[in-house]
Amino acid sequence: MTAALLTRELPGGATAALVVRPGRALRITAREDGANVAALLLRADWPAERYSMADTLKAQFVAYLTAGNALYSDMGRVLMSITRDDCGWHDPLSPLPSDGDVAARYGARSYQAARNEMHRSALRQLLVELSKQGLGPRDLPPAIHFFSRVGVDDAGGLAFVPGNSAAGDAVELRAELPTLVLLHAGQHPLDPAAEYAPRAATLELVAVPPAPADDAARTFRPENERGFAASEEALV
Repeated sequence: MTAALLTRELPGGATAALVVRPGRALRITAREDGANVAALLLRADWPAERYSMADTLKAQFVAYLTAGNALYSDMGRVLMSITRDDCGWHDPLSPLPSDGDVAARYGARSYQAARNEMHRSALRQLLVELSKQGLGPRDLPPAIHFFSRVGVDDAGGLAFVPGNSAAGDAVELRAELPTLVLLHAGQHPLDPAAEYAPRAATLELVAVPPAPADDAARTFRPENERGFAASEEALV
């Protein structure tokens, strides 16, 4: 395994922001069974360009994410690609839970009453992280819920699938463009657990070579070849 250039712990309920540049990958490792890490992706040098769920899924004919998938921007370029995945399924469909969602499921618990044991929602925490970048609600892209699996029935309903990931499972995201990655370690919005118990993760930046001609993500679909080429042109 490639040695980390930077390691950061992400406690349950916490957020983090990292810029991952080409030549680097972000490795996210679950510290506990049943982890969920929500991620927002925006182009670091031009945050008006950001992750597009629709383009990512329709260009690759997929409804979940795993190794070999590209993560498209809304400009048709590839922001990042998944080069390693130990659990095999990550949810790109579900929204971020709001304060109301968290309060309805687990009860309201404020900082004034509980200090660091307060109940945090991914939506509020990630909006705070966006504000630190000079961005706001209008800049919020769709989220990816790493380590979580959601099934879709014939009527389009979503159902949480427990047991998708275990402690030690990792997913690695290689940057194809400079990418601002905002992360929140919190429970999935469809997790049926009655207790507020967000799980921790470890974040590592590692050095990686650029995608070769036969790279799994580049060759996954003909559309990906064009997406990678557009990203490479943007770096010239």
